[in-house]
Amino acid sequence: MTGRGHLYDLIKESFLLLDFGDRGLFDQFGLSISRYYALHHIAANPGLSPSRLSQLMFCDKSNITRLLQSLEGEGYIDRHQHEQDGRIQCLYLTDEGLRLHNEACAAHLGFVEQRLAALPEPASEQLAASLANLNRALVATLADD
Repeated sequence: MTGRGHLYDLIKESFLLLDFGDRGLFDQFGLSISRYYALHHIAANPGLSPSRLSQLMFCDKSNITRLLQSLEGEGYIDRHQHEQDGRIQCLYLTDEGLRLHNEACAAHLGFVEQRLAALPEPASEQLAASLANLNRALVATLADD
């Protein structure tokens, strides 16, 4: 395998390992990874539209619609019409959604610290810079498609 092919395999394996651990953690809160990140994006951007959430989560709109229906049905989010454009929905966490998000987020941050402690700080900073550069390039290729 080529150097870049091996690098790709390592990045993919790291993603799968992180994803597997996250699933176990979020399951303790009754959340899937998608449900957690929907809450997380809405908490960070109150009034977010479903369309923008779809972009942030790299997910098609029909999946976002089902996800939001589930979260709304459980009382974690509210949808309101945009003040100027009634066709646009704005998403907000309910008090219960905010509580759940805050608990899961705090647990996740501790879990991330624990899992990434194997990387010394200089290596962690270098890896973060390299991955940020890679992500920018990947986003640019998506925009070209």
